[in-house]
Amino acid sequence: MQWDHNEFWLYYKRLEKGKFDWPKEGAGTAEISIRELRWLLDGLSLEQRSAHKKVTVNTVI
Repeated sequence: MQWDHNEFWLYYKRLEKGKFDWPKEGAGTAEISIRELRWLLDGLSLEQRSAHKKVTVNTVI
């Protein structure tokens, strides 16, 4: 939810196929990073390690 001057905006995501593309390794719990969680929420597979390159910013003063 986001406030925009005089109103709220509500954003949401939904699963198109009804489930996340979860890793196939065993049926137990899996530990994932924040980056991998974002991939899942964006509908990407955790198997493709090159989906987005990590962006770093160099600041010169």
